[in-house]
Amino acid sequence: MRNGNREACMSSERKMCSVRSAGIDYFRMAAAFMVIAIHIAPFSYWNRDLDFLLTYCLFRVAVPFFFMTTGYFVLAPYVKSGFRRKRSFYKFMVKNTALYLAVTALYLPLTIYSGNLPQGFFGWMKGLLFDGTFYHLWYFPAVLVGCLLVAALLGPGRRGLRFGDLTGKCEGNRNFRITLGTAVVITVIAYIIGLFGDSYYGAIQGIGWMEAAYQGIFQISSYTRNGIFFAPVFLLLGTGIACIERMCPKRVCVCGLALSALLLVGEGFLTYSLKWQRHNSMYFSLLPTMFFLFQLLLMVPGKAPAFTRKGSLVLYVLHPAVIVVLRGLAKGLGLTKVLVDNTFVQYVSVCGVSLLGAFLFVRLKDGVKIYPKGMP
Repeated sequence: MRNGNREACMSSERKMCSVRSAGIDYFRMAAAFMVIAIHIAPFSYWNRDLDFLLTYCLFRVAVPFFFMTTGYFVLAPYVKSGFRRKRSFYKFMVKNTALYLAVTALYLPLTIYSGNLPQGFFGWMKGLLFDGTFYHLWYFPAVLVGCLLVAALLGPGRRGLRFGDLTGKCEGNRNFRITLGTAVVITVIAYIIGLFGDSYYGAIQGIGWMEAAYQGIFQISSYTRNGIFFAPVFLLLGTGIACIERMCPKRVCVCGLALSALLLVGEGFLTYSLKWQRHNSMYFSLLPTMFFLFQLLLMVPGKAPAFTRKGSLVLYVLHPAVIVVLRGLAKGLGLTKVLVDNTFVQYVSVCGVSLLGAFLFVRLKDGVKIYPKGMP
């Protein structure tokens, strides 16, 4: 009987994820194109301030969105099973570690060409565990390290603050209890620490011991947007939305998202104007923005094409190589002014070629599961 209940619970959970995945899957593609924009700055050809507000403020929802999908589709089932469903979690970790190492190897020639090959053992460890050996590959160690940290925080038997406790509903785990409040406090504190090494770095410069502490962090990881300070809070947010299963009304989400997005733009412009930003991946307003945005996406009915999931990962992995190739071709053909200096044309070209490459790759791999749930 217990096995029957377990199978029924898992089946209903899969159906729920399928019903709620259309908006998530469609947004995967949008988020992938946002990431490409972040690496090109397409609107800077017309106006740098406009480009900053769109690309480096609003489009910053892309990476937190991908973290939240991992929390929703990977960590939440593991948590709700009372940490009994270890196989799927371990499979995700192993598969994406292998994927990360494979993509790192594929980008090794470009890493050497760009002159960014890590030096020495410490340099390789820093690159592989935090920075990535090519500029977009940092996401993979961030999501892997973040998943390990969140799973450890939510592990059974944890004690701490009592607000927001979750009780497992599946697989007969009556004694299973997760203290969500403790994990929330820890991940939010980590995120705030990360903020002052990112968009708010200028605010702590000149404060001797704080600046020294951050310089120590930067010796280990070049940025605080990594698997320790950045990823965990969004992984936990996605996990919490899936576990609690009580979404805000649509009207509240729409109003909340509109207000949060305005705050995000304002916060970005303020820190940009004050010249505080060491980087611009992390803002306070990203948290409420993602909270409302993700819930709105879950309300989108229907089912998205499978390519939206498979293709978004390929787009993410492929586009930096396309940028390098197109720049080289433009230089060789004497079209640098048109295809490179015009950043919007460059963006459209990179998106088009990357999309074509992703489509061909997925077609060639048709019927083979190349997309791990929760990744771009």
